Amino acid sequence: MSEPTPIELCCLLRARPGAEAAMTAYEDEVLALVPEHGGEIVSRAIGDGAGGHPHEVHTYRFPGQAAIDAYMADPRRTARTEERDRVVESTVLFPVRLV
Repeated sequence: MSEPTPIELCCLLRARPGAEAAMTAYEDEVLALVPEHGGEIVSRAIGDGAGGHPHEVHTYRFPGQAAIDAYMADPRRTARTEERDRVVESTVLFPVRLV
């Protein structure tokens, strides 16, 4: 039986106006959970969000969909939904191929 193909993702995050630092703090906390689910944060870039650009851009690698699902359902992450809704204006998550 072959190993599942890793899943690589890119995430574009925009903070609510005035909540840029709070969003970065939120991301610091929840991204710390990624390795516990077999995932890897390949890169994390933090910008100023000027001109409608994202405030943060992340790339991840997970061993498979089950690992992504486990991370997304982690109760420590889901317990912070209200905080996330307060600081994150939008999230765009999509598959990529990292080279």
